[in-house]
Order: sequence, then C-alpha cells, then structure tokens
Amino acid sequence: MPTKPTASISHHFSAIQDPRVNRQKKHQLQGIFFITLCAVICGADNWVDIEEFGLAKQDWFTEQDRRMC
Repeated sequence: MPTKPTASISHHFSAIQDPRVNRQKKHQLQGIFFITLCAVICGADNWVDIEEFGLAKQDWFTEQDRRMC
C-alpha cells in the first residue's frame, strides 16, 4: 500500500525550539537546518564547508525563500 507523502522538510524542522537569544539571531533556525542539510548532501563535512556552501548558493537560497512566502 502506498504511503501518503509527508510534509516538507521545513515543516519538520519547525517543531524544533530555537534555544538562541532573540537579539542575537541573524538567521532563522529552519534556514540553518535546510542549508546544512543541502550542504551535507553535496559533500560538506564540517562547518567551514557548510558556510562556504551557503555563501556560494546564497542567491539561490534567497530566491527559494521568496517563493515559499
């Protein structure tokens, strides 16, 4: 029996509470999770690689974020 597709990745991440102090947040936690997941799938294996990936794909992530709103 086929299973019903689950909600989006962002939906799953939305259940995680953000422990950071509000005034120090530069990025949404869901965005950090999504960029990290994409970077790891593409071969990143440390935080420097993840940051470099996020910066290299910044325009694409920004475009995707606008489409989701």
